[in-house]
Amino acid sequence: MIGGLFVYNHKGEVLISRVFRDDIGRNAVDAFRVNVIHARQQVRSPVTNIARTSFFHVKRSNIWLAAVSKQNVNASMVFEFLYKMVDVMQSYFGKISEENIKNNFVLIYELLDEIVDFGYPQNTDTGILKTFITQTGVKSQSKEETSQITSQVTGQIGWRREGIKYRRNELFLDVLESVNLLMSPQGQVLSAHVAGRIVMKSYLSGMPECKFGINDKVLMESRGKSTMDDATRTTSGKTAIAIDDCQFHQCVKLSKFETEHSISFIPPDGEFELMKYRTTKDISLPFRVIPLVREVGRQKMEVKVVVKSNFKPSLLAQKVEVRIPTPLNTSGVQVICMKGKAKYKSSENAIVWKIKRIGGMKECQLSAEIELLNTNDKKKWTRPPISMNFEVPFAPSGFKVRYLKVFESKLNYSDHDVIKWVRYIGKSGLYETRC
Repeated sequence: MIGGLFVYNHKGEVLISRVFRDDIGRNAVDAFRVNVIHARQQVRSPVTNIARTSFFHVKRSNIWLAAVSKQNVNASMVFEFLYKMVDVMQSYFGKISEENIKNNFVLIYELLDEIVDFGYPQNTDTGILKTFITQTGVKSQSKEETSQITSQVTGQIGWRREGIKYRRNELFLDVLESVNLLMSPQGQVLSAHVAGRIVMKSYLSGMPECKFGINDKVLMESRGKSTMDDATRTTSGKTAIAIDDCQFHQCVKLSKFETEHSISFIPPDGEFELMKYRTTKDISLPFRVIPLVREVGRQKMEVKVVVKSNFKPSLLAQKVEVRIPTPLNTSGVQVICMKGKAKYKSSENAIVWKIKRIGGMKECQLSAEIELLNTNDKKKWTRPPISMNFEVPFAPSGFKVRYLKVFESKLNYSDHDVIKWVRYIGKSGLYETRC
């Protein structure tokens, strides 16, 4: 896949050099230094082709990591390897700096020998690497430990070791969603999507298998469950959501997902990201911003902003912040708001309105008078959109965890013995309303 890996400092000096294939010569090191690091104009592309050789680079602080190949390789795979390599190094010696790389160069060469074989990445899981590579070198392992490591590296379950025991078996599951919106001044949704993550903390003994059920439309229809009871209905009354695309952790058995439409997995120990997903349909927008901007002559402007919450009255939104942009020639602002605190920030050319908490189905209002300076600039002020930040205790996409079951056949505990916690958090991404 890749022919070599080079690590440079900001001067272009080579700190680490490892060649995996014979088609990469020493001149490749100099070619990257001259054409990229010491280039007269800043090289913006992360991929550079020099003399039929492709250089893929990432930069961390003052350190350059460059992968080299003469073949037509998959660029995304090479960058995935480089980012994984950065993660592995950070997990071993913290910040990636010239001093740390020089102090740990023996360890880095050792890691490269384990991670890459003839240019093909083999294993980049830090949990597995740390079982047999330490700061001082390779551990002297007993026969039992060696066989355990071998099964972990070559076996199907490389992300979890055997023999894990806890007094209390617990599962924590967080559904984290980011709402992105662009709305017209008239209240028409121009674009909206939700990017979601399911983060799980697993403190389970043995090698348990978990089954996870969500209210995805495809999964529900495949099982003939187009209707559900009221307990599983979402905040907007929806029974199932349409997920546009999703990405799973390597522990999820994709064959079962495709055939049985069930999410089945043996979880890694501790915290991990189980799933990522994206939805664009039937999004419950937590807030509606209604702006009214009126220009009174050339030296005055009146702004009125109404924020309406569109969720259950029993719920509370927190960390609410509304940013109302002001013209560059603003000389002074007078703000009146009944709830929260509002302040004009001249350095940011915006009125920042902060509300600690706001209940569902509530309405808040802000009025402002903006005084403007006379300018010679005849160009009309292009009004930037009003942006909003918030945090709500529900999933705006309507995502619901229908069930979460744990099976462990070897140890004497059942699904009922496991304590499970599920939490929903909806946050604002780029949440904007044109004014």
